[in-house]
Amino acid sequence: MQLTLHTDYSLRVLMYLGIRPNQQATIPEIAKSYGISRNHLAKVVHNLANMGYINTSRGKGGGMLLAYNPKDINIGDVVQKTETDFNLVECFDKNNNTCPIFPGCALIKALNDAKSSFIGVLSQYTLADVVANTHQLAPLLKIDISSIEKN
Repeated sequence: MQLTLHTDYSLRVLMYLGIRPNQQATIPEIAKSYGISRNHLAKVVHNLANMGYINTSRGKGGGMLLAYNPKDINIGDVVQKTETDFNLVECFDKNNNTCPIFPGCALIKALNDAKSSFIGVLSQYTLADVVANTHQLAPLLKIDISSIEKN
């Protein structure tokens, strides 16, 4: 299974903000840190704001902040909300399934179990868990954490 770029970038934005949860960040700042497109990131940020994961403000001094404490943001939930298609194989899409063996195929159960396990494992982690190594992540993203208060 491969996550979409939108989900990947959504997780990256949340991780960036999770490293410095009480400091505002901007799209250009995050895009530069990850070396990714500002335009694509703007769509991701808009979506994260619409889903309520982040708060945004426009204009001079604007930017984004996490809407919740990192320990309250579940990674499995984020992935489920940002992924548009969990159809691992054609037969998962009941409207467009043309697989001739579908009625007798037992593989679909195994694939459904695998998908459920994938989401189940991700649901065991919060944003706080995946940014717990802040001192390793911050320098890689060129984030100065010396002034960040630890909770």
